Amino acid sequence: MLTDFHVHLRPDSFPSDASEYFTPANAERYREAASERGIELLGVAEHVHRFTQSLDVWRHPWWQRNAVDDIDAYCEFVRDETDLKLGIEADFVAGGEDRMANLLEAREWDYVVGSVHFLRDAAVDMDEWDVWESGDPDQVWRRYFETLGEAARSGMYDILAHPDLVKVWGKQRPLPDGDLRRFYDLAMDGIAESDVAIEVSTAGLRKPVGEIYPAPAFLEMCLEAGRPVALSSDAHVPDQLGFRYDEAVRMLRGMGVTEIADFERRERRMVPLG
Repeated sequence: MLTDFHVHLRPDSFPSDASEYFTPANAERYREAASERGIELLGVAEHVHRFTQSLDVWRHPWWQRNAVDDIDAYCEFVRDETDLKLGIEADFVAGGEDRMANLLEAREWDYVVGSVHFLRDAAVDMDEWDVWESGDPDQVWRRYFETLGEAARSGMYDILAHPDLVKVWGKQRPLPDGDLRRFYDLAMDGIAESDVAIEVSTAGLRKPVGEIYPAPAFLEMCLEAGRPVALSSDAHVPDQLGFRYDEAVRMLRGMGVTEIADFERRERRMVPLG
């Protein structure tokens, strides 16, 4: 069985009007693409910063620019007009944990995808507010993995998205020297203490880094800690669903993974890896 839960019904570009993308016809385009690729379990997880309610959590300029839609209208659309699982991608905002928890707990999700895109006010994966202007890759990587561990430990999330997103730029940004496992270790206490599933995402294969998230060494550490795997593509258009899943499945089987996570109403079950 194959899954794709970290899926967006619209591109990241702004503006992208919800009325154009939150439609049964658009959802059916994703369902058809999933069927063609053998993906049986499909869900959507729109970015929390797209919704006005997110401004109760954080008022970063990026969120203020993008927060134009109603989160409850999104939930109603997915539940009433599609057969997709209902998820949300919710950033971890240090200091805003209680406010984010309140937003999440007020809705009946099938799953919540947790992600780290920002370190304080700077972003690891956007030219605007670029964290790399600090010029110190060791500091950036350290702060990223410390924050990732905090996100896992928070207990807010069912899936930890693209867990080494900090590598997204590849050679376009400076990399730390030496064995990167010293940074992965910074997140592992939080991950090991949590009940979160680790996302194996093929989205990195579409990015400058050209690698699956997370790196095999990091994934091995998570598996040794007993964490389950969630398989996703982080698609923003139907053609990206299941992107290069053959490589992800081959990697997982090579590590002895035979089951992946499925979710319904925040309950996890394990299904055979197809």
